[in-house]
Amino acid sequence: MSGGGAGEGRAEAGGAEVVAAMACSVAAPRPGIPGLTLTRADFEAAYRNVAPHICRTPMLTSRSLSEVSGLDVRLKAELFQRGGSYKVRGPLNKIARLTEAERARGVICSSAGNHAQGVAIAARHYGVQAVVVMAENATRSKVAATEGYGARVVLHGRIWDEANEKALELVQKEGLTYIHPFDDPDLIAGQGSVGLEIMEQFPEVEMVVVPIGGGGLISGISMAVKSIDPGVRVVGVESSGAPAMKRSVEAGGCIVLEEMGCIIDGLRVLRVGDNTCSIVSRFVDEIVTLPDEQIFDAVLWMMTRTKLVTEGAAAPPVGALLQGLVDAPHGTKTVCVLSGGNLDVEQLRGLSWN
Repeated sequence: MSGGGAGEGRAEAGGAEVVAAMACSVAAPRPGIPGLTLTRADFEAAYRNVAPHICRTPMLTSRSLSEVSGLDVRLKAELFQRGGSYKVRGPLNKIARLTEAERARGVICSSAGNHAQGVAIAARHYGVQAVVVMAENATRSKVAATEGYGARVVLHGRIWDEANEKALELVQKEGLTYIHPFDDPDLIAGQGSVGLEIMEQFPEVEMVVVPIGGGGLISGISMAVKSIDPGVRVVGVESSGAPAMKRSVEAGGCIVLEEMGCIIDGLRVLRVGDNTCSIVSRFVDEIVTLPDEQIFDAVLWMMTRTKLVTEGAAAPPVGALLQGLVDAPHGTKTVCVLSGGNLDVEQLRGLSWN
């Protein structure tokens, strides 16, 4: 494995050269569920808010994954991002766009993991109070990490839905601004900054493969990438135990899964967002699914063959390529987005599929 890619050295100074080189345009969506569409100008503005506070993560080559898949593969390594995942990008843009009065009152989110840490880091950059509501069974390491970034953690309920109800209650009680984990337009624009970096680092890219939980990341990436090159194919990958996005797109609107067969945090979503469902239906070319077992196989394969530690929610793109689920011509220039590296130690001990 080696760092770099075409154009890798051109925008290290906060990404200014990336946005300066782009003319404003709107991606041309396919017919689908009507709704939110962001322009290249929206993503450029978001990137200006995000870039000074993040790491411009590397684009890595993987000969092993290229040989196995038959594609020309690069890895967008967001596992090296601040807080260990891409999740800091969206909150940075969201908080930057708040009024002074809103910042003074503080922000709140509900999360058991990366979104919590992303909001906490972003709030600290702007000197804003952050409250994070977590379920009472949240791992102590995640609680400690979130508190370490300066957030006040409130433990409530047994599952995310109950924690989220508490967060919405505190919005009313304390006047805090709620930061949704995936369905907020400003958050989606911030996550789309990953797409701008992909296009600058590897402008020859023909296909981008992205994991899907609630859909915020793939929504931002798909619109940002296609606003620059509409011909780039975007493929989403979900757990087959929680295919909320795939089923919603097929149904023509958001559905709620009746059962959940997924144990991976970040992929366990019963209902995706109205905005993300609409965007994915129009800008994402295909969604494939694979079981948790094959996702964990991909985590172990990455450790063994690339020496990279990805969390379960970041491994679906690699798993899809290893399983031959993405049908593309031999040698297709492909980027797999490794969205984070916060693999839970207890979960790691349970990876015994092989």
